[in-house]
Amino acid sequence: MYKFLIPICTLVFFGCEMKQEETFEPKFKLIPSEKFLFKSFVDCNMAEAWIGDTFRIFPGKYGEDPVWGYSNELEFASGKDPDQVFLTPHDQFIDPEMPPNVPPGQKGLHGAVWFETVYQSPTDASGKTLYAVYHNENYPETLPYDPKTGEGYIDSLWPEGLTGPQSAAAVCRIGIMKSTNGGHSWENKGIFIEDLQPRMIPKPHNNSLTFAGGVGDPSAVASGDYLYLFYGEYGYPGVYNASKYDSVLEASGQCISIARIKLSDLDDPQGKAQRWDGKAFAAAYNGIGKPIASLQISKEDKGGAASRAGGNFHWGPSVSWNTYLNCWVMMMGRVEGQKWVGDKIYISFNKNKDLGAGDNAQQWTKPKLLLQQPGHILWYPSLQPMNTEEDIKAKNTCLKLGKRARLFVKDMEGPKAEYVSAYIIEFEKE
Repeated sequence: MYKFLIPICTLVFFGCEMKQEETFEPKFKLIPSEKFLFKSFVDCNMAEAWIGDTFRIFPGKYGEDPVWGYSNELEFASGKDPDQVFLTPHDQFIDPEMPPNVPPGQKGLHGAVWFETVYQSPTDASGKTLYAVYHNENYPETLPYDPKTGEGYIDSLWPEGLTGPQSAAAVCRIGIMKSTNGGHSWENKGIFIEDLQPRMIPKPHNNSLTFAGGVGDPSAVASGDYLYLFYGEYGYPGVYNASKYDSVLEASGQCISIARIKLSDLDDPQGKAQRWDGKAFAAAYNGIGKPIASLQISKEDKGGAASRAGGNFHWGPSVSWNTYLNCWVMMMGRVEGQKWVGDKIYISFNKNKDLGAGDNAQQWTKPKLLLQQPGHILWYPSLQPMNTEEDIKAKNTCLKLGKRARLFVKDMEGPKAEYVSAYIIEFEKE
């Protein structure tokens, strides 16, 4: 039997072409364009939607913040096309009606929020039913630890924040708000993914000057019956213990991760999300998941932990479906020092339209460098629709784009940080 099999296998090997798995790597190029400066405040991904024939954006920040002060800059602007809206003067933005912050210990909204993505309900023909995925930041002062619920944070060896030794590092969480009138008013639906106190990284190991831990800077897209959440993971992948702290272990559980929540749960999302655990979306909303392996930076490439100065990692994903390439596109930044310093923007692709089958949601290509500006600090990259007949007719947004798009990025360098586009990206199929 074995004598018979050997020559057959040999003939197949030499007589036929061995099929290699085709690599998926769309091509792209940056085309310099006239500088396009956004006229209002941006400190996050750009949340936007078409409501009928009106294009509407929701940048800014709202709520209590003991380090930076109370903010009421989460506003919206509307217009007939993307260019008109992005060029809206700051004083013409409109303040929506937002839910108030509640005192510590009470159920409700704590800390500040930034809208990162708007999901538009397809069941409302008017387009006015919107779900905003928000980044939320708190401190031991605004969300003190409650031993009954396990929520909140203990003010002990708390790491330093961005404004100096007297400031505290924040903890980020992710929640949902809902509007039924196109974004003129919002109702808080609650937090649906977070890291709890045992996973916070305090002194002496945390010297990042940013976060004590948590999950944040998200981008969300709908696929099938779920909303898929791409987010930065900044907590320890287990219970933090100072005597057993391991920076390599910390880095292994960080970078960009994925969770998902049923679209039918968006009206009552608290605790409903499930994180990817390495095999499936089976980890709890406040449990320990596994980051997207292909997006992690190796130790040889200076990859490291989020809490450590000099630990390099990707963050701030912005995900869109590209109708020309027929794939998902992800933009991301790269941290290379304290205070989220980094001068590079990267891009990655995923060919699987259905993010729910198998490990499709994890199949992202290795990030490629898209833009580098030495001496600058680049945050929140995103691709935005252009003022073309094609983009307007298709009602493209930052969540759905075509062959060409504007590349926007927040340049933190200089006396006034700018959200600006100086390039158009053009894609080519393989």
